[in-house]
Amino acid sequence: MIRRFAGVSAAIGCGLLLGTASAALAQAKGSADAAAAKIADPHWKAPRNAFGQPDLEGIWTTDDMRGVPTSRPPQFGNRAYMSDEEFANRAKARATARAVDDARTGTFRNEEGTRAFSYTSMVIEPADGRVPALTPEARARRRPNDQGSFGIGPWDKVQDFSLYDRCITRGMVGSWMPAVYGNGARIIQTPDSVVIAYEMVHDTRVIPLDGRPPLHPGIKQLMGDSRAHYEGDTLVIESSNFTDRTNIGGARHSDGLKVVERFTRIDPEMINWEIHVEDPATFATPWTMRLTVTRQPGYEIYEYGCHEGNNAMRNALSAERAYDKAVEEAKAKGLPPPERVFEQVNGPDRAR
Repeated sequence: MIRRFAGVSAAIGCGLLLGTASAALAQAKGSADAAAAKIADPHWKAPRNAFGQPDLEGIWTTDDMRGVPTSRPPQFGNRAYMSDEEFANRAKARATARAVDDARTGTFRNEEGTRAFSYTSMVIEPADGRVPALTPEARARRRPNDQGSFGIGPWDKVQDFSLYDRCITRGMVGSWMPAVYGNGARIIQTPDSVVIAYEMVHDTRVIPLDGRPPLHPGIKQLMGDSRAHYEGDTLVIESSNFTDRTNIGGARHSDGLKVVERFTRIDPEMINWEIHVEDPATFATPWTMRLTVTRQPGYEIYEYGCHEGNNAMRNALSAERAYDKAVEEAKAKGLPPPERVFEQVNGPDRAR
């Protein structure tokens, strides 16, 4: 059984991404998106595998999306692409980052990618390219540990860290989002399933293609319950049955989240990945995000030993215990407790 989520149209991918001649002309000259085979030649056909499916197999990465903001800066208005001049400035900045940081030979290999895209944002719907406003319910759902070690604490116990910090998951969307390293994913196709194995925190999704019914709504999973099918050259994956423990669009979503992903090969070395998000308990309106995942020269995926040397958690927790000891020592001497950075930022009423 194939599910259809309200408000989701198969035309999203084709119309917004590959679409019309006018859309292609809006892309900046010299950009990787303008040079994609499907844009340069509308008659270009995606390769097929031995099963007759659009061939998506291989190791892909979102490294080239570094430098593209999630939400569109206001100065771009409703423009999905940069002008030639704006893109030239971005391309120069990306080239400088690769040269100065020596990203391909340093600790974090290939973190800057090899291409520059003229996208003004990853979000492509609504028209302003911005993640919609949060609902009051979503704002009330926020917790101090939502940002984990990317926040300012305090971290008294293991549960005060995010699932990312704890090497459990980055979530279905977060697993693709470009970070400082580990942005790869391996796609494997079989006649009855598609497998997506992410590099960082090593989640693997095995997604049926055989039309089996979804899980019972009461069964919740961190990566959701997914079913897939092909529409022409596009792999479509529909997912629900999420928990409310992971983030999307910078916010902790509800367990009512529904997601539609669309993978469309647009070039021998590029796949457009779209994700359409519907979660009325979290966002004021549905929204869609687009990233172009690419092949990188020499890119390999190695074991991601997340728990090995997880110093962020160990150091933060040991610092909390050191602070506890300092508080007790001050108390014994009749002195006020030591000041905390957390208090300086949030005020003493937010500290424990």
